[in-house]
Amino acid sequence: MAKVKTRMKVWFDREGDYLEVLFDSKTPGFFQETKHDQVMQKVDSTGRVLGFSVLKISQLKKKPFEVALAG
Repeated sequence: MAKVKTRMKVWFDREGDYLEVLFDSKTPGFFQETKHDQVMQKVDSTGRVLGFSVLKISQLKKKPFEVALAG
């Protein structure tokens, strides 16, 4: 049985205070809100989660924090 390699892309912009993690960067998708006002999820047209982003990441005081993503 062949092992499946899972790759993700992580982007951190210190100046913009922004973190983005993509599990699938090849599938087209769009960002939508989550219940956490600083977290957006990227989904495809079927609602499958492709990644997420965190705005103002340095301002998060509660560590760790939990956010439910669609999927």
